[in-house]
Amino acid sequence: MQHSQRTPGIVPGRLDQASYNRNFDDLHPPFTAHEAHVAADRCYFCHDAPCTTACPTEIDVPMFIRQIQSGMPDDAAHTILEQNILGGMCARVCPTETLCEEACVREVAEGKPVEIGHLQRYATDHLMAQGIHPFERAASTGRRVAVVGAGPAGLSCAHRLAMKGHDVVMYDAREKAGGLNEFGIAAYKTPGDYASFEVDWLMQIGGIELRTGQKLGEGLTLDELQKEYDAIFLGIGLPGVNALRVEGEQHAHVRDAVDFIAELRQAEDLSKLPIGREVVVIGGGMTAVDAAIQSKLLGAENVTMVYRRGREKLSASTFEQELATARGVKIILNAQPVALNSEDGQTVSSVTFAYTEEDTTGLRTSAETFTLPADQVFKAIGQALTGVPGVLETEEGKIVVTGPGRTSLPNVWAGGDCAAGGDDLTVTAVANGRDAAEDIHAVLTGETAVAAE
Repeated sequence: MQHSQRTPGIVPGRLDQASYNRNFDDLHPPFTAHEAHVAADRCYFCHDAPCTTACPTEIDVPMFIRQIQSGMPDDAAHTILEQNILGGMCARVCPTETLCEEACVREVAEGKPVEIGHLQRYATDHLMAQGIHPFERAASTGRRVAVVGAGPAGLSCAHRLAMKGHDVVMYDAREKAGGLNEFGIAAYKTPGDYASFEVDWLMQIGGIELRTGQKLGEGLTLDELQKEYDAIFLGIGLPGVNALRVEGEQHAHVRDAVDFIAELRQAEDLSKLPIGREVVVIGGGMTAVDAAIQSKLLGAENVTMVYRRGREKLSASTFEQELATARGVKIILNAQPVALNSEDGQTVSSVTFAYTEEDTTGLRTSAETFTLPADQVFKAIGQALTGVPGVLETEEGKIVVTGPGRTSLPNVWAGGDCAAGGDDLTVTAVANGRDAAEDIHAVLTGETAVAAE
């Protein structure tokens, strides 16, 4: 990575254009047909496949790999997509190393699993590149369903409902559909505007009307939706961001990591996106890793990710941690911010941390501190639901659900990050949306009891 002349503060254009192109190129280049066949040949095609069990959407992994091996990638894509309509995106961003590939018999025996994620991408890309949508919409049922939130859970739910013949109106607070896939995932994982391409492809099923710029609680109420629609699915994610609650949090150039990632994802020219020279990221999850790595790729000289607990509590996978360190990100564990300092009283200049200790009584800070220089600080300490009136929520602010996403309100379902019990993964959100759609369909067609508490 070539840095431009040394410039202080937060400025755009730290790198030359070739560096931006290289840094934000595809993290994992796609398989060629030959590479896919070689990878597929390594599969044992287990009858009681642990990889399928480990997949939240329960894709029949041995089946689709055998179809690739047999020269039928489009059939393989159908096998994937009938379980996970966002299988293309999940092939790119799913932590396969802790799900299907970790459970692979080859991984257990040899330490090298079948490359399931790459094979899944090969099959779905092959089909989608042809503009083929493998599913047909059933005859109209005359029922109308509102899907609030056009992220992975909402898109999955809307597609399954539309496929079964229901008319779906999908609302989203942003001006563009996609949710986390569009605004919250590192740019180098999904280059080429793939998220938008996948949404357009999904909408080919028909029967889905998208209304953007409409947020629940701001001109759109649950009461009104209940009067207008036969059922409602809430897939609104976690729009709120937790605060650090430490001195100096109000200083300039201290911002939420999710906003930074969203801005980067929507930037048409990365050379116009300002980045600091000394960047500190506070947090230990995927958002923190994505913010840290992308800061480095934009030209930050020193990037440090600081997490208050030990490595065993990091929610970012081992692969993501290793990717961060390979990109030059320094990771400090067991340290908690106690002050964001400013030399001029307005702009952040450093962060003071206290080392932490954890035992059976909980986490506590020690008297020992250290200070990191910082001209830019990103907060990645978790997001929260901003509240849905009338819906029972947990103490953490997530919507309480039972079974396939039924909430405490009649004919209102929820899934994805906003619902209790999830693990904040795209693939889990897709499974939530799909399963809720199946239950909504069963209720609307009288196959099962009306959803009411």
